[in-house]
Amino acid sequence: MPDGTLSHYDAAGEARMVDVSGKAETKRVAKAHAFVRASRAALDKLPENPKGNPLEVARIAGVMAAKRTAELIPLCHSLPLSHADVAVTVEADGIRIVTTASTTAQTGVEMEALTAASVAALTVYDMLKALDKRIEIQDVYLLEKTGGKSGDFRR
Repeated sequence: MPDGTLSHYDAAGEARMVDVSGKAETKRVAKAHAFVRASRAALDKLPENPKGNPLEVARIAGVMAAKRTAELIPLCHSLPLSHADVAVTVEADGIRIVTTASTTAQTGVEMEALTAASVAALTVYDMLKALDKRIEIQDVYLLEKTGGKSGDFRR
């Protein structure tokens, strides 16, 4: 908030869901990022994974997570997503995940994009943990967001 107060607390300091009923519906898009660092040996075995294709399972898990964000984050608004996407790319030292969520609503979709990135990363971890005990989930952050009263943001 511009005055330094936190929007999710009332005057008594108790947590509350923000009332967005007075806000205009606008198109809102958010992109988020996560990186799953894994050994080269584990990455080389991706095609042989007995649990199935970890990248495809992570992609679907991320989309499902975006749709269920309000069930996971207590004060998030339930949003009608018009689109959710999860892109996974294998790199030399891990798997990069970039998610997108969009809606036309009274509040933003940053949490949906971040939840998608986090759950997709956790899914990769789950499907590769037998191959590499040192997997790390790193760099979960918002890449950009557009729409809404606070304007656009790009990292």
